Amino acid sequence: MESDELLCLFSASLSESKEGPVIELPRREVEDGPVEAGESYRIALIRGETPEGSTATGAGSTAQPQPPVEPGEMRYVEIEDLGKQGDGIARVERGYVIIVPDTEVGDRVKIEVTEVEPNFAVGAVVESA
Repeated sequence: MESDELLCLFSASLSESKEGPVIELPRREVEDGPVEAGESYRIALIRGETPEGSTATGAGSTAQPQPPVEPGEMRYVEIEDLGKQGDGIARVERGYVIIVPDTEVGDRVKIEVTEVEPNFAVGAVVESA
């Protein structure tokens, strides 16, 4: 029996391998989320937009993907590493980095995204889990 329940939502790029096209799931969806290795899932594809608003052309495109977070967004994250300045680092979709000051490796916290740059974001702890 098929379900229409949305299990996860993320952005990813399509790449090629010897076996054919590949869409890589974020590791956290398998490790901590509802997705299980070996199971079958239905997938919906929605073409991404480039920063200029035109449609991306695929593998040959040089368009930078949009950050997967927005200022003011609330998220639950797990701190996976520490940066050079001692700030916590969480990774979300496509390995995008969120720097979270005043956290330690292993902390699970609710954050508010306060700053977004093309390659990283900064978040402030709202609640410790």
